[in-house]
Amino acid sequence: MLTVQDVAAGVGGLLLHPVANAGAGRAFRAVAVDSRAVTEGALFVALPGERTDGHRFIAGAIRNGASGVLAKAWPADLPSGLRERATLFAVNEPLTALQDLAAYWRGRFPIPAIAVTGSVGKTSTKEAIAHLLCARYNVLQSTGNLNTEIGLPMVLLRLEPEHDRMVLEMGMHHAGDIALLCKLAQPQVGVVTNVGPTHLERMGDIQRIAEAKAELPASLPRTGTAILNADDPLVRGMAACTQASVVTYGTDAGADCRATDIRTYGLDGIAFTLAWQGEQRAVRTPMIGRHNVYTALSAAAVALGQGFSLAEACDGLAGLPDSARVTVRHTRNGALVLDDTYNASPASMKAALDLLADVPGRRVAVLADMLELGTFEEEGHRQVGCYAAQRAQALHAIGPRCRAMADAAAGSGRCAVEYHATKAGALAALQRADVPGTVFLFKGSRGMALEELVGAMCGS
Repeated sequence: MLTVQDVAAGVGGLLLHPVANAGAGRAFRAVAVDSRAVTEGALFVALPGERTDGHRFIAGAIRNGASGVLAKAWPADLPSGLRERATLFAVNEPLTALQDLAAYWRGRFPIPAIAVTGSVGKTSTKEAIAHLLCARYNVLQSTGNLNTEIGLPMVLLRLEPEHDRMVLEMGMHHAGDIALLCKLAQPQVGVVTNVGPTHLERMGDIQRIAEAKAELPASLPRTGTAILNADDPLVRGMAACTQASVVTYGTDAGADCRATDIRTYGLDGIAFTLAWQGEQRAVRTPMIGRHNVYTALSAAAVALGQGFSLAEACDGLAGLPDSARVTVRHTRNGALVLDDTYNASPASMKAALDLLADVPGRRVAVLADMLELGTFEEEGHRQVGCYAAQRAQALHAIGPRCRAMADAAAGSGRCAVEYHATKAGALAALQRADVPGTVFLFKGSRGMALEELVGAMCGS
């Protein structure tokens, strides 16, 4: 628990003197940036935002039990009775203060931190690593989407003396984001999953995305370890920008942690042979989809570097829960639905189509626009269209950007293709295809809300 002295030391001094009730014995049981999530005895951080300002919710936070507030100042209209119930830590910039406090608190616990970044697969990789390490260590891991300049400090502030390891996910929107997160978290191990055309609208080109992801291995200490995907040339090239030791993983013959003899079993998982330092061992894991071989390999590489034997690492992989965001459902007529509507990029679309191809039945891909692809937008949709034609018997492409996807798939002549400008226009066609023995894959960017179609088909 953070004490008043911890907060004062972490934020580097106060602009206003502490209020009278800032006693030496006061401690904060949690930290919150949402007044609705405040619990009794929490420290509330009033962050300014694009849509609103956390200072407007200080009163609500105190009413919900906050006993400390990190803010620029008390709101002028805050009742005196509420001021007397909480300690104010007045700072110039609450976000910077939150980050400074997190870095200070992280420095109190000299435990190894493992950080994960990449265009696709960050969350599943982080969860797989934490699962394996939990067999031997008390592990703190980031949850949900706490992988930003706000979320990651919130994870660091949950560190307690009983933790032995920390597994963190690092996301980015702009160059410099990951370098900042590394400065706060001080990781000793960095895992990079891949580099793909996500965030191109903001980053401009794939090389800049690679450079931004490379901030993780570049931030590692000389005594650290960079764990890099050998099958991705842009990731493999990051070995040149780190002073840390490098361990590679993949299917490439030169990978340090390598998978061979890969076999997929549809919704029943994957199997392969894991090779490491001259040893080999067969592995079967319930994670679904060929792409999760990389998830398993990266987790194994981390565990092996943390002192696990090959047998221990493989046993951990066998016990991995399927962390894929794919939800298996059924339509009203009994057709199988693979609901992967969480988000989409060209790489994740292809991975989902690979999974569809491994499931028996008449395979129907229902794919919607991929957003934020920038200059790669048309080419990315065309690539997915060609790939879908190889993996499915029928493609329903939805949204204005998917016109290029539908045209590419139709040009291959390998599957039936229907284009729909809107979800409403697609529903009737999908209902006609809804018969037992059909397997539907639904996938699109979050902004396309493709789950609405799934709900209409399955009854939500």
